[in-house]
Amino acid sequence: MSLTQSNEEKQQPISASQDEAQETWSPTEERRLVRKLDTIVLGILILCFFNFQLDRANIGNALTDNFLLDVGITQNWFNVGQQLLNAGIVLLEIPSNVVLYRIGPKIWIGVQILAWGLTSLFQAWQKGLGAFLTTRLLLGFLESGFIPGSLYTLSMWYKNSEISRRFGFFFLGNGIAQACGGLIAYGILHMRGAGGMAGWQWMFIIEGIMTVLSGLVFIGLFPGLPSDPGSLFSVRFFDEREIYILQQRVLLDDPSKELKSRSVRGSTILSTLGNFQVLLHIFLAMAGLAPTTALWSYAPTIVASFGYGRLQANALVSVGQWISVFLIVVAAFAADKTGRRGLVVLFGVTCQWAFMVAFKCLPDTSSSSLKFGILTMGAATCSWWHSVNGSWLSINAPRPEDRAIRM
Repeated sequence: MSLTQSNEEKQQPISASQDEAQETWSPTEERRLVRKLDTIVLGILILCFFNFQLDRANIGNALTDNFLLDVGITQNWFNVGQQLLNAGIVLLEIPSNVVLYRIGPKIWIGVQILAWGLTSLFQAWQKGLGAFLTTRLLLGFLESGFIPGSLYTLSMWYKNSEISRRFGFFFLGNGIAQACGGLIAYGILHMRGAGGMAGWQWMFIIEGIMTVLSGLVFIGLFPGLPSDPGSLFSVRFFDEREIYILQQRVLLDDPSKELKSRSVRGSTILSTLGNFQVLLHIFLAMAGLAPTTALWSYAPTIVASFGYGRLQANALVSVGQWISVFLIVVAAFAADKTGRRGLVVLFGVTCQWAFMVAFKCLPDTSSSSLKFGILTMGAATCSWWHSVNGSWLSINAPRPEDRAIRM
């Protein structure tokens, strides 16, 4: 049983006029254009998501390089800071997408990327509890709109039958960053002492610069929405015919994606948040992301506690993430191929919690190899299905403004 109306039930039969409209371009021409769309729109968002995840998770790597001692905080205050980050994200996710719906992604998402990139860069010089807590909360505010805003943007460029795969490819940026983050940190943290700075400081500086550069790429090149397919600096990748096809193919597939207003009413927000089906999707997301967030922050420290070297632990945690990258792709194709998104999500949640419970129940006397193996599989199965849950929610949104709030 699905939580929401299935994609097959929602779509209406194509009328004769729609058949005639589709005859103005060939399937081959459409496939070529979708590949171009994947390269430009999806490619830029994947690049930005890669840097987003590096910035969000690198503090977990910093813990293995005397971060607490250097900054002058305790483990308990570090935990408080991480909760402030999450609080900032939760508080501004919906307001951020309301702004995005009004002014468009090419301005709003671009500004956010530059803002959190600069904040991430300058946190290399934080000192003391006040600076740490302020930085964590500020990063939460600035990062809050990127994922929901990107998902909403993708949902407006692609057909419903294409969304699960594109959401999956988008989350590859996250998965690859998680997989590479530990390896990158392993190398950068060896720079401790260079220029009189700690390794974790160099990590924040280098990865912050990477994010700022990706933000400049986004602002300079990202084409916005099908209704306004030019970048902020008027760079255009699509000619008039391609724009026509991109707009019409999506509207013929789902007429509800036509933008009829640039504002979101308060009643729309309240009705969306009070929708029982939406609340069930939120519950699923919480079930998957709660343990995932903890792993982002503490996995290197946990692995180091098994007896591995502190810097070596950063590299070892990437093993589970590479498995997750593979699972993200499999889930995305399975969801679009079968249309059974609910089963994919249910299977993913079950696997994730099975490994998490197994890790929790391991006796303290278990070998380091067994502990590492179970933790690795727990990391591998954490939220690889989340992109499918997002696409499932998006497909069943009745209007663009509802979709903006749901994402």
